[in-house]
Amino acid sequence: MLIDTNILIAFLGGETVVVNLLTTLQKETKTLFLSPIVEAELLSYSVLSVTEVATLVVFLKENFVSLSINSSVAQMAASLRRNRAIKLPDALIAASALEIDVPLVTRNIKDFKNIADLQLLMI
Repeated sequence: MLIDTNILIAFLGGETVVVNLLTTLQKETKTLFLSPIVEAELLSYSVLSVTEVATLVVFLKENFVSLSINSSVAQMAASLRRNRAIKLPDALIAASALEIDVPLVTRNIKDFKNIADLQLLMI
């Protein structure tokens, strides 16, 4: 599963449903993926201290598999943007999920709902 930024924020905020789901998935040894866009969005919050950023970097590295944005993902994201009104970060996240054929776990259904073949899991 590819995890969206809003899910990580909910997890770090201690939202029970999200914490329980991600904990269960990890116990089941499910691979949880992150797009570098999600990492950048999460780590860019200006309210984070240097220590909090360092802690988050370790947390992300220990619990998620970071994907790369390769040419195939970039081209797919560009195609998504040409065919619908979608922001570049969301297009890259969607293209990453499509590239590795995994569901996108998100609360942002509105921006992703009309993308063919994209599996969505809303929490």
